[in-house]
Amino acid sequence: MKKIGVGIIGLGARGYYMVEQLCGMDNYEILAVCDTYEDRTDAAAQLVKKLTGKTVMCFTDHHGVFSVPGLDAVLIVTGWESHFPIALEALKLGIPVGCEVGGAYSVEDCFELVKVQRETKTPFMLLENCCYGRYEMLVMNMVKLGLFGEVISCEGGYRHDLRTEVLFGAENRHYRLENYKHRNCENYPTHDLGPIAQILDINRSNRFVSLHSFATKAAGLNDYAVLHEDVNRDFVNYPFSQGDVVKTVIKCSQGQLVTLTLDTTLPRPYSRGFVVQGTRGMYCEDGNYVYLDTDFTVYDHFDWIKHYNNAEEYLKKYEHPVWEKFLHDGVRGGHGGMDYLVYNEFAECLIEGRPFPITVEDAAAWMAVTPLSAQSIKEDRTVEFPDFCK
Repeated sequence: MKKIGVGIIGLGARGYYMVEQLCGMDNYEILAVCDTYEDRTDAAAQLVKKLTGKTVMCFTDHHGVFSVPGLDAVLIVTGWESHFPIALEALKLGIPVGCEVGGAYSVEDCFELVKVQRETKTPFMLLENCCYGRYEMLVMNMVKLGLFGEVISCEGGYRHDLRTEVLFGAENRHYRLENYKHRNCENYPTHDLGPIAQILDINRSNRFVSLHSFATKAAGLNDYAVLHEDVNRDFVNYPFSQGDVVKTVIKCSQGQLVTLTLDTTLPRPYSRGFVVQGTRGMYCEDGNYVYLDTDFTVYDHFDWIKHYNNAEEYLKKYEHPVWEKFLHDGVRGGHGGMDYLVYNEFAECLIEGRPFPITVEDAAAWMAVTPLSAQSIKEDRTVEFPDFCK
């Protein structure tokens, strides 16, 4: 098998975008597309025909995808609420699953995902593209080489102004609106947590042991509605549940702290706020700088802004091997190449029969942050983090 035949379930903005990306990859053949909205399936099918000359099967019910001849895997790119139900069905049928990211709705769902995957032994991979970001992988490599010493603290965030995406959710048929109306939690943890968990060796020699989340009031969406008359007037005074900023602190069994920030309903530039601090050095995404004991003195921090963007210099010496090869072969795909790398890894692991680098236990731990944070915010207390590797 040199390529995998896939069905894509979910054709909103991300799903339609991935249809285009996969049509340009040598190890994928799209056999079927599926969405509850027929206009989306028609548009995706037309795109595949235009880019590859091939005709695909179209479905408005995901069950039809499971019986497509030659199907090797399904890719779940739906709204968050349907990730687990569709994945569990596919796993039970022996169909490998590549699942896009998002938080879980219950810890029980996470345990069920692990249980079913272990019982069926059907391959499952969370398609967390940020684990393949160039600077995330640079830091992974530098940590592995011991340049940061012992890692003590990590930070990350999903800091992305989504006010229009949320408020126009009804018009655009986007799932975030209902979530922001009714949930208060760290709703999108895996972009920031995935690379951090890999750096800290979570679910291997280390694990998350407890979590405490704090949420601000919800005011950003209401204020945006006040200032923009094209927004539904009902949102001017709507009691949104989702706090504008959510801070989550996770304690690890080896003594490290992980701090996550969700910040999506206030004006701000995009940032994942990636920070890794060790006993001998650190990396900070905002400013894109590396600070190592071996290269700087304690006095350098007084005028640190002059060192912004110095991480580019470290790429010359410590580029991750995955990116060395990627640059040699030619960077492809969206989000700076991350999308290509994560989807390529999913396909190549299936083709070669290799284990996925992101396990089902990883997916469960990263996604469980969402329901755990909701519990912590509601009860205003620290909650125990379950062990999905038992």
